[in-house]
Order: sequence, then C-alpha cells, then structure tokens
Amino acid sequence: MTHRLTSAAHGALATLVGVAAGHLVAGLTEPAASPVLVVGSTVIDLTPTPLKEWAIAQFGTHDKTVLVGSVMVGVIALAGVAGLLARRRFGYGAALLLALVAIPAGAALTRAGAAPTDVLPSIVAGLAGVAALAWLTRRRAAGAAADDTTAPSRRGVLVAAGTLGLAAVAMGGAGRWLASYRSRTVSVDLPAAADPAPPFPRGLDDRVPGVSPFRTPTGDFYRVDTRLTLPIVDLDGWSLTIDGDVEREVTFSFEDLVAMPLVERDITLTCVSNEVGGGYIGAARWLGVRLTDLLDRAGIDGTRADQLLSTDVDGMTISTPLALATDGRDAMIAIGMNGRSLTREHGFPARMVVPGLYGFVSACKWITRITLTTYADQEAYWTRRDWATDAPVKISSRIDTPRPLSTVDAGRTVIGGVAWAQHQGGVERVEVRIDGGPWQEARLGPSAGNDYWRQWYLPWTAEPGRHALAVRATDGEGDVQTAVRTTPFPAGSSGVQEVVVNVR
Repeated sequence: MTHRLTSAAHGALATLVGVAAGHLVAGLTEPAASPVLVVGSTVIDLTPTPLKEWAIAQFGTHDKTVLVGSVMVGVIALAGVAGLLARRRFGYGAALLLALVAIPAGAALTRAGAAPTDVLPSIVAGLAGVAALAWLTRRRAAGAAADDTTAPSRRGVLVAAGTLGLAAVAMGGAGRWLASYRSRTVSVDLPAAADPAPPFPRGLDDRVPGVSPFRTPTGDFYRVDTRLTLPIVDLDGWSLTIDGDVEREVTFSFEDLVAMPLVERDITLTCVSNEVGGGYIGAARWLGVRLTDLLDRAGIDGTRADQLLSTDVDGMTISTPLALATDGRDAMIAIGMNGRSLTREHGFPARMVVPGLYGFVSACKWITRITLTTYADQEAYWTRRDWATDAPVKISSRIDTPRPLSTVDAGRTVIGGVAWAQHQGGVERVEVRIDGGPWQEARLGPSAGNDYWRQWYLPWTAEPGRHALAVRATDGEGDVQTAVRTTPFPAGSSGVQEVVVNVR
C-alpha cells in the first residue's frame, strides 16, 4: 500500500513540475495559454448557463479560483494514476501524462485569437512532466535494487522529490510573477475633456456610515468576465477597426483617439449577473470618444446592420443593439476612468461604455474591432448562449446598511443604500418598508445625472427584536421598481430586496 501511495505521489509531483514549467513559459509568451488556465477557459465556455449563474451566485468573484482549483484537483487525481502505471511500466505512465497534456494543447490551439506559439507551454509541460516522472522512477528503482529499507536509498528518493518540489514552486512562482508584471497597470497621460462632466457633487459617504461610496474607487470596481488571466496589450501596436456594413473601413490608433474631442461622463455600469441586492455594480467617471463620432468616420447612413459586434484582443465578442448605441445616450469608447487611464482589469487601453444597458451587451473591454452586422448574420458569445439581445438595466435599489443578518444597537440609527434607474429619467424617489408596514419615503443624496446611481437614507428608531427591511425605487418617468422576482438569465434580475436585521 505504501509503495502504491508513493508511486501516485510521484505521478502528482511530476505533473506539478510540468504544470509549473508550462506556466513559466506562458508567462514569457502568452499567460492565457498556461495549461491549467487554458483548460479552465475552455470549461467556462462549455459550462451551461444555469450552472455558470449558480457558480457566480455561490462563489461571487471567487468563482474563477474555485474553477482553477477544481481543474487542478482533477489533473492531480489523473496524475496519481499515471504514477501508478509508471510503477508497472514507465511507458504507460508517460503516455497518460502526454495524453493529459494533449487536452490543454488542443484547447490552446482552438481558442479564439490563438497563435501557433500558444501550444508551446503545453509542450514544455509534457516534456518536463515526463522527465520528472522518469527521474523519480529511476531513483525509486535504484533504491529498491540497493535495499529500499536503508536510509541512503530513502534519502535519495526524498532528495529527488524535494528537488522537484522546489523546482515546481520556483517555476510556478516565476511564471506568476512574469504574467503579473507584464499585465501591470500602465499609466498614460490623457488630455482634458473637450466636453467635461459637471462638477461632481459631494455624496453621503461621510454622513451615512456604511453606504456605498458615491464614486466607486477603481480598485473596488466590480469585474465580471470570462478571463482567467488579463490580456497583455501593447499600446503601440493596439488599434480599433470599424468594419462590416459601413461606407469605408476605418482604423484608429490610441493616439488617434486621444487627438479626437473627448467627452467625460458619470456613468453607472451593471452586470447582468447581478442578483437583487448584489454587488456587481459600480459608478465611475469615464473619459472617451463618443461612439457616434467614430461611427460617423466609417459612414453608417443606409446601413442594414442592427448590431455592433465588438471583438476584444483575444477574440471575445459582444453585441450591442445599433439603435440603442446611437439614440443620443452618452455611448463612448472609454480610455479613462476616475481621472486616470484605464487599468488592465477594466479594459486598457480602451473599452466600450453604453449607459443604460447591462455590461454583457454594452461594455466590451480590451476592444479592438467593431463590426456592423445583423443578428441574423452573426452571433456574439452571449447571444449564442441564449441571453437577451436588448438588455436595458432595470430599475433597482439596494440596502447597504444595516447589512443582512447583522446586529445593531437599539435606538436612533439609519437605513441607507443606493438606487439606480439608468437612462430612465434617473432615480426620483426611494421608499423603505419596515416589518411589512407602509412604504416610507427616504431622503435622497445629490444627483450626478440620470445615468448615475443615487445614494439614499432613512433615519430609523430601531427597537429590540428582529426586523425585516425592504426598499424600492421610482424613476423620473414614474415607473416603480417591480416586486416580481426574476433570475439574471436572460435579461437581468428583478424584485425588491428585503433583509432581516437583529436589534439588541
């Protein structure tokens, strides 16, 4: 039994060495082609929508960590089998390891935007894994031939295993550092907007403890996408092309965008996966070029297109209804966020921002192409998965304080949060209900425009016991947030948030 466990451990260790070597090579070439990451990305693409939404709801922003961990557990389990096979005949174990490597190799070559060199990390992983397994197998055999009960023989196997373990840690760490270094945020000096946003009002941040900041700090802004690693974009080589059903194909460099009249707007972005009361929403000040200014350069008069098919640097596609993107709202190709250039996490060097639409149809990050086409002719990533094509953000509100299931002291306190009704006249009224009683009108914070969320609060004299708090918003057109519950799929969640708090 001990020998079988040792053999399985040797297979797992050899595979970790291979994975680490592949990760190191990927850090030097293309981080997304790292064997485990490229398999994880393929799993994301193949995962049914209900399961994907369940993972986001259960694990939140840690869903990718859970996915990578699950992939590694499966790989290690199969690697243990390879070690057991190698104990009987080395060729069998080596063949299984190479078969495992064939999976990420195939995924790397077939992923969107793949380059021939993307298979290199998988090849190196296979060679390193087989070499490590061969070394461990030889040391174990040599020890057994001498006398596997002697200290020198055991020491030789342990030294070999320890050396490989350290090598795996060193290569994996180096690969992680390289990927992180290459994807670090690059600060670019941006000119002032030709059409600046109005002075930003002072929110309720200091006056209502616990309420979300009126402007979301860039580092706290939500990030939801299908990527397990950030793309590495060379600013000098980046460009944005507009093609398809246009009068002329046009291409813009980053310098071209910076030279055009820039607009600055305060806009709230929301992810379609945001549950009622969820945190996948953020509000920021964006700087960019009007989308219509770019489309005018290409010429879209008389186009038969009904969608903008946006493509990012790695081939991810997002579709935006052309009619909504050009109806006068402040749609832009953004190059700045909160007074600085975009970060890598949020789309550097440029991304699309269309207020009033959920991000999966409006917020292509790392954008490099916009194709005018029809929904009948081409389907984007989410459209193929049966998500909605027109996805306006629904009127919604959230309780930030007190937190659900928290305990607060009896007496004078405050209920507070944020509400949004983007491109629908903004938030006109917020109401709070306590223990199923009548709706009470809350006090609103200042407005930063119809496309921006609004803070609110209601003073409350809390009495001891358990209490249920609910909130709803009304937009500038008089429409009240619906109480009908729907799931995020296919066009965004709805319903009234209700939380339970304890008062002592």
